[in-house]
Amino acid sequence: MGNVRDPSTPRPSAAARLWRIGSGSVAQALLWPRLQLAMKAGLAAGIAFAIAPFMPGSAADYPYYAPLGALVAMYENVAGSIRRGVQTLAGLAIGIGLAFVLVSLGNPTPVSVAIVIGFGVILAGLPWIGSGSDWIPTAALLVLLVGGNNPDSFSFGYLVQMGAGVTVGIVVNLLVFPPLYFNAAALSIAELRLALARQLGDMGKALKENWPPEYEDWSGRSEELAGSARMVRLAVEKADASRQANLRRRLHPRDVELDYRNLRDLEQVTFHVQDVTQVLSDVIWAGDTPFVIPDEYTVPLADAMAAVADILRSLEEQPPERQAELMDTADVAVKELTARIGAEEAATNAPSAVESILVSLHRMLRVVKSGGPRN
Repeated sequence: MGNVRDPSTPRPSAAARLWRIGSGSVAQALLWPRLQLAMKAGLAAGIAFAIAPFMPGSAADYPYYAPLGALVAMYENVAGSIRRGVQTLAGLAIGIGLAFVLVSLGNPTPVSVAIVIGFGVILAGLPWIGSGSDWIPTAALLVLLVGGNNPDSFSFGYLVQMGAGVTVGIVVNLLVFPPLYFNAAALSIAELRLALARQLGDMGKALKENWPPEYEDWSGRSEELAGSARMVRLAVEKADASRQANLRRRLHPRDVELDYRNLRDLEQVTFHVQDVTQVLSDVIWAGDTPFVIPDEYTVPLADAMAAVADILRSLEEQPPERQAELMDTADVAVKELTARIGAEEAATNAPSAVESILVSLHRMLRVVKSGGPRN
């Protein structure tokens, strides 16, 4: 009868409900990678601020820019930290140079400030400047407004302290448990493969139901599968980026090229599963679709789809020997039904959609075969 609240049970207070919602959000935010990044950012900022007073000359007068540099350089992977740090310092140098051009022309005026900032924004569009783009106009403006009558001293201190902070941030990220996202990539690949197997299995079950089938959740998963494939690509690319300039990669070797091959295979399989989903949905529910699936082919087609689903699932759950057996079973099921359709005359005058589905199944098997057994 559903979930009915017992009237005798007290309703949670508004404060309790807010706490439950808030604590759930906090739990999501404090996932280990984010918490680890926050801890390293705090450590780097603290170290940078501790050494800032020991910078040479007038740079010691601007210690607060050192922790800012450490924060700017902190990124989720070491290569990203190096890239952001270098780009930031390049942007600062360009911005300071623009400010000095303005200072050399005399005291800043609203018009001259507008011109220099405009040029800064234009230079920020340089493709190689990356994350340093925003620092070009920012640095120019700070030199003009904060540097005051002593722009040389401020510019030197600003650049030196930011450089020291960036260096500290890179070193901390390099030495303090630099993250490797290999497990996330492997897990995302496995989840997508199992999701594709489930989709094929559900469509095979739908073929054996009384039409139109009551269970139709599978018909709306096409975009979900495409989104999952995009997320897998992001996870593999993130894993690849995390190993660059990472000292821990020697302790945790992984064949990222294999992950890329698996990704490309899964993207192809996803495309074909989407095609089968669309064809089957149109045949069942679209009134303007002339194609049909003859009754005599529904069971063998469902079995062929289930066999392909089994081989996809086995790549995560079964040893290579069992994978090979299931591959043979799926291959035979697809070929036998293909041969049967070629030898028999259809019992209906409407064009059949079975051939289209079989082509997609054949292409899925070809992709899986080219990848070879897993485990």
